[in-house]
Amino acid sequence: MAKQAIEDEAPLSSSFTLRKILGGDILTAQVIRRQIWLIVLVVFFIIIYISNRYSIQQDMIEIDQLQEELQNAKYKALSSSSQITERSRESNVLKMLQNNKDSVLHIATQPPYIINVPENE
Repeated sequence: MAKQAIEDEAPLSSSFTLRKILGGDILTAQVIRRQIWLIVLVVFFIIIYISNRYSIQQDMIEIDQLQEELQNAKYKALSSSSQITERSRESNVLKMLQNNKDSVLHIATQPPYIINVPENE
């Protein structure tokens, strides 16, 4: 029986044709069978490499989107700050007080002065 098994596993011819490769005859060759674990390891590393690259590409897309969102938020904050600064200028506040007749606030005619309060000890 061992002799028959050895005869079935006789090495194939050293020249591999396209027909033998596509037909799968190359997978039965002794060289390929001896290196099967190396092939499995290489395929495993290729799968890991592809999945890692895909995940990094997804992270890069997310980083680009977040940077764009941050840039938009900075512009919006700058615009809001500019509007607040413009509205809080003394000249604009005075105009708003003059235009609003319901307000009890008015422009001071006298400069402010300091009131000293003695401390009780």
